[in-house]
Amino acid sequence: MSKKKEEVKERVILGRPSNNLRMGIVGLPNVGKSTLFNILTRLNVPAENYPFCTIEPNEARVVVPDERYDWLVDFHKPASKVPAVLMCTDIAGIIRGASKGEGLGNAFLSHIRAVDGIFHVIRIFEDADVTHVEGGVDPVRDLQVIVDELILKDIEVADGLVEQLDRHLKHVKDKIKQFELEVLRKVAEVLKANKQLRLVEWKANEIEVLNQHQFLTAKPTVYIVNMSEPDYKKKGSKWLPKIKQWVDANGGESMVPFCGSLDSKLLEMSEEDIKKYCEENKIQSGVPKVIKTGYHALELVHFFTCGSDEVKCWTIRKGTKAPQAAGVIHTDFERGFICAEVMKFEDFKELKSEASVKAAGKLKQEGKNYTVIDGDIIFFKFNVSK
Repeated sequence: MSKKKEEVKERVILGRPSNNLRMGIVGLPNVGKSTLFNILTRLNVPAENYPFCTIEPNEARVVVPDERYDWLVDFHKPASKVPAVLMCTDIAGIIRGASKGEGLGNAFLSHIRAVDGIFHVIRIFEDADVTHVEGGVDPVRDLQVIVDELILKDIEVADGLVEQLDRHLKHVKDKIKQFELEVLRKVAEVLKANKQLRLVEWKANEIEVLNQHQFLTAKPTVYIVNMSEPDYKKKGSKWLPKIKQWVDANGGESMVPFCGSLDSKLLEMSEEDIKKYCEENKIQSGVPKVIKTGYHALELVHFFTCGSDEVKCWTIRKGTKAPQAAGVIHTDFERGFICAEVMKFEDFKELKSEASVKAAGKLKQEGKNYTVIDGDIIFFKFNVSK
């Protein structure tokens, strides 16, 4: 991927602090969207470590699986442990014509606008007891139905903004608004060519305009393929190559196999029975990969602070500099930033103590231009004058 495309992907979702970014679960009715959300809800993290975050009934906060975090907890046996989490929002099923008000219409579209990335659930399992709103299983058609609705709604929004700004600029001269109008005209042109906004290269100042309006097709997307258990076990289906072909032609984003019926079954088992069932069937839950893929689709990473009192993951955006990472812990840390003492997880795991890492010359003092890397273990030094 080119440097410019990386910038687009990062900045289009740069609307809120990293700990508030969330993925919305989107799809046609009866594709397994609610099943996925219900599984995530059962895995919901207790709220006591996040006192300033109220979770609505349609939201779940789930742990991001990380073997490094698990190792640090096992090593330090801390009094407190706080994993990285991903926020997920359940969004009502979309049907053909939703952009024009069919079904829940504008309600679901406003819900998508409120999230930062999309889990797009596609059904490839056959089940006579679970009707398909389009009459039968065809995931490629279903993918296009959803994308068409999102594009149509973005066109409606873009056209409305263009009309509003055009009217405004007839009476006043405003260079900033004039530039915004030019960008929005380009947005409308792209959409009317049936292209999603995130798949087009944009200049930095154009992206600033995109960020203001939260267009639906600007959001990063992860495709969740809900399979039958037999197909999931054999890791194959006639639909997978066709879905892959469609995804590659529409941005080549992440595609994650998932089996809602299997994961629902696993939730009812003991840990011992889960292990036995998965070993016997040579199978494992798809949920951890779903969560991790969504987390990274939002350009999220985390660093660790750790010791016998607490092991904690601190979520930041990819590319965050050391002072801003310190500010995630406390604003004073950023304001009075002196340096960051950084060691790599792999070095700590090998050498087993900070003193040994330091003796090996692998404990680094980094300044304000250091870009924090996923998995760094950091101690910040700061000084705030009274």
